[in-house]
Amino acid sequence: MPSPINLNLNYENPIKIAEGIYWVGFCDEESGLHCNPYLIVDGDEAVVIDGGSRPDFPTVMTKILKTGTDPSDIRALIYHHYDPDLCGSVSDYEDIIERDDLRIMSTLENNFFIRHYGPSSALVDIAEYNDRFTFSSGRTLAFIRTPYAHSAGSFITYDELSGVVFTSDLFGSYGREWELFIIFDDLCKNCTPSDPCPHDKPYCPMDDILTFHKMIMPSGKALRHAAKQILGTPAGMAAPQHGSVIPVEGDFRTIGSRLLSLADVGIDRIVKEEGDT
Repeated sequence: MPSPINLNLNYENPIKIAEGIYWVGFCDEESGLHCNPYLIVDGDEAVVIDGGSRPDFPTVMTKILKTGTDPSDIRALIYHHYDPDLCGSVSDYEDIIERDDLRIMSTLENNFFIRHYGPSSALVDIAEYNDRFTFSSGRTLAFIRTPYAHSAGSFITYDELSGVVFTSDLFGSYGREWELFIIFDDLCKNCTPSDPCPHDKPYCPMDDILTFHKMIMPSGKALRHAAKQILGTPAGMAAPQHGSVIPVEGDFRTIGSRLLSLADVGIDRIVKEEGDT
């Protein structure tokens, strides 16, 4: 059953998910892999998180403009890893933002690859800023490393003001049934997904999340370390780059605990070490 939080949402417009934070993504009903760029606005300053692919750029930038944000207000583009669904439009952003001091922020390991998208702005290693970005108001974004989840330089971003953690591929999902917000009922939180559903539900979002992590994350060890980093924050909402926003803290922490114990992740599905069953 759709959550009431999804009623009357117009996906043609930006959608505010928290204080100063907007989803500016593209709702593609034909795709199972939904990508979620986010805009954070603080006064007359803004940053874009995981800005999106080049084909999606006109849609994303139109939504940014609809928030009332002038492109020249965007001080930084933050990229959690280097895949084209995040970084493909970086040059398009530069062309419209037109700031000499625009920063493209990621980790050193990611910047080795982001440079191949042809950006002209400074590629900044987040370590140079002590893994933080601070607006003029004092609002702070904390960057938390999640190596090999799924790239060597992967990290996530925690907004200390809103309590939103931007989790990149972590806590994401793949599935043709999609809504921007997802809320789990008690029957689904600890259920073992199976076909058919033991509760006679037509769709299992938990299965989509767990299967996505098995396919995308390279190993259970990398996933467990990353999940611990996220669960170690005081976040109340998870905003992944794929799938749906998880607005209820209890839900996202339940999912986190399931990821900690998830078996057969990545290479672990294929190669068994001696002694493994």
